Amino acid sequence: MVERRLGALPASAGFLRRLDVAGIVDGLCPIREVAHLTHGQVIEVLVANRLSAPAPLVRVGDWAREWAVEEVFGIDADLLGDDRLARALDAIAPHLEELVGTVGAKAIAEFGIDVSRIHWDMTSMSLFGAYEDQDEEFPQVKYGHPKDRRVDLKQIQAGLAVSGDGGIPVFHRVYDGGAGEVAQVVGAMNALRKMADRRDFLLVADSKLVSHANVTALLDAKVAFIAPAPAAKIPDEVYAGLNLEGARVVDYVPDRDECKSADRREVYRVLEDIHTLSGRRKSDPVHTLRRILVHSTGNARGQQTARAKRLARAAEDLEKLQRGAGGRFYGTAEKIAARIGVIAKSHRVEDCLRTVITIDTTGRPGLEWHFDQDVLAAQAAVDGWYALLTNLTPEQATAEQVLLRYKGQALVERRYHDFKGPLAVAPVFLQHNRRIAATSWSSQPRRRLRSGPAARPRCRP
Repeated sequence: MVERRLGALPASAGFLRRLDVAGIVDGLCPIREVAHLTHGQVIEVLVANRLSAPAPLVRVGDWAREWAVEEVFGIDADLLGDDRLARALDAIAPHLEELVGTVGAKAIAEFGIDVSRIHWDMTSMSLFGAYEDQDEEFPQVKYGHPKDRRVDLKQIQAGLAVSGDGGIPVFHRVYDGGAGEVAQVVGAMNALRKMADRRDFLLVADSKLVSHANVTALLDAKVAFIAPAPAAKIPDEVYAGLNLEGARVVDYVPDRDECKSADRREVYRVLEDIHTLSGRRKSDPVHTLRRILVHSTGNARGQQTARAKRLARAAEDLEKLQRGAGGRFYGTAEKIAARIGVIAKSHRVEDCLRTVITIDTTGRPGLEWHFDQDVLAAQAAVDGWYALLTNLTPEQATAEQVLLRYKGQALVERRYHDFKGPLAVAPVFLQHNRRIAATSWSSQPRRRLRSGPAARPRCRP
């Protein structure tokens, strides 16, 4: 008797055939008729592998023997060696744009996906390896600003667009590790318009969307958008001067608060004004956008708690320093001042910390300190506030509706969460940036690819 795991392979195969993934790949990447497998068949198996065994991308042939790949896909597991899989990745790499657009358009038509609202976000994938010889036609593995803050590692970036209805991924693109997120919005927008075959969708993104060049392109293309304003563009004085009592309460309850009593649920309130966005040159047009000012009691509580923890930790360190002032380790005013600087920076209390270094009659240094309560009160006044910018008119969406549509941005973050985590990858798949781009498309975005040239696969414990 031969036993194999079936799992969701029949469902995966059914969806892949409805999308005609193998046919689309074979149409773009034909192969000789004498070949045992087409590139499309190999890619289908790789996609099924990612859906059924999401942690390792190594020894796919062994996985196929354990699972019912031969029974469902009609493919002998012995044919799924690393070299054969790598050749398929090499073949599809030059055609990733066509593959993404064609498969995405097929999914929209086949399953009736509503693409009137699209949520867009980018993530980074850190890699181990040198990657000194890279193909310039494909995204480069470079140092950048990784989301996991591993600045010691090179990275590649990926962008993902999901539908507002159900968070279904419909578009994916790979970018250079050093590419700025702000500069990628327009290209993604144009590709989405072409794939969805419509001009009137709503693009929801993060604050990286808000630049003069991006907004100009979106307005020229008549694409509606919603994005949070970068914190640096809204002075704290604006939030401090707002009347919270006059803000309108939004009829919205987060999923996490559904089972809580009414007095413990997060409450959202909105106000509205306008925001002007100017370019660097005098000739650049000045854009006037709607600005939805949002207050969240949950955000306010979180900011208050975080500030209280910072102050408590800073106070603990300052008290230790105060007791040790004039002693063995802090015997001079210069050493005390240096330590104060470290404490203030590490706990982020530079703006409210006030210190005085004293010298007694014997020349012994001392320390007096306190937190400026006026500064802390000013910070508390802006807790919970943030701003959304949009070109939607009041007739198209009220301030409350703008917030509700933006709250769907968590959908794309959930899709990234589905695929994040260390991924053990066979080195042959990531020997070149060409294969990295193809692997990212066939396996969906991953937070970290633990492999690379001259590196051994590493599995998560």
